[in-house]
Amino acid sequence: MPEITIKKRMPLLIHVLGWSLFGSVIFLLTPLSSEVERPDEFWIKQALQFIFLVATFYFNFFYLIPKVLFKNKNYLFLFLNFLGGLAYVGILILYDEWFNMQELMHLAFRPEVPYTPRPRNLYWDISSLLIFYMSVGISTSIGAVQKWQSDEKIRLELQQQQINSELSYLKAQINPHFFFNTLNNIYALTNIDVEKAKTALLKLSRMMRYVLYETEKNQTLLSKENEFIKDFIELMKLRLTNKVTLDLHIPEKIEDAEIAPMLLLPFIENCFKHGISSQKESSILISLSKEKNYLVLHTENTIFKSTENTPEGSASGIGMTNTVRRLELLYPGKYKLDIDQENAENQFRITLKIDLS
Repeated sequence: MPEITIKKRMPLLIHVLGWSLFGSVIFLLTPLSSEVERPDEFWIKQALQFIFLVATFYFNFFYLIPKVLFKNKNYLFLFLNFLGGLAYVGILILYDEWFNMQELMHLAFRPEVPYTPRPRNLYWDISSLLIFYMSVGISTSIGAVQKWQSDEKIRLELQQQQINSELSYLKAQINPHFFFNTLNNIYALTNIDVEKAKTALLKLSRMMRYVLYETEKNQTLLSKENEFIKDFIELMKLRLTNKVTLDLHIPEKIEDAEIAPMLLLPFIENCFKHGISSQKESSILISLSKEKNYLVLHTENTIFKSTENTPEGSASGIGMTNTVRRLELLYPGKYKLDIDQENAENQFRITLKIDLS
């Protein structure tokens, strides 16, 4: 509670100190530095000027800026401040004439010289006008900066809400897509080998726990993601034939860091979805490593086009497209994705490098 009270009082304290410094330098220290005793009317005028400038500052800050300037009435704002400056100088001129300030100041500075009326010195009026517009300019600058900060805060909050909503939507798309393919694989296994199908179900249940609990978080441990990937690959291996050459470089243990859950799965899933054939020889290479703060995933697979009428073919591209979008949202400027699918070897290659620092 004391800290909150101090924070609330800080703006008021800053205003008091700021005006005290401004008033002391402009209206107090400068006249006193001449070491001339000035009449009471002069000090009353100084006090009136100070009060007028303070009132102008806050009237401009609390009314003209939000009600006129921020309503795009720029010319009206300038016109009102122009009139305010003229009124300010006009009041000072009337005060000087009313109290005969020229004669009083002459007697204060040169009492031995007889007073002779002279034309008004416009230098002091111009100086007063500039001080008036300095007060207006400072309040306008502060108001504009606060408005910019407020707008920027709202913009960032809206952007964050949009990102969170979009990430939730993308994860909702990726997860059903993953389970659709995995259940399709298990269904195929039940007609071939029941024991393998049971093993696949056990691995899938472990993966489901990961998906249910870890994807609720924005970040998970890289070691958990690594185990999840290994389970997925083991599950995929159950359906491979001897026509597929599988080259894996997945570490048993990996240095921990935080990463978005299920971010790597679509790239690996893509290898098995499009990189195997029941009639032709094919190869898949998957490499995962952590180099200092960088996570590097490299995959290669033979390109086979899925039949569009099959469930896998119709779902093609959903997981990959959404994952690239997730990368853009979660790691802007901190990842590099190279995709090579036009080469003489008919290989689809992906290299993903993410800065996890």
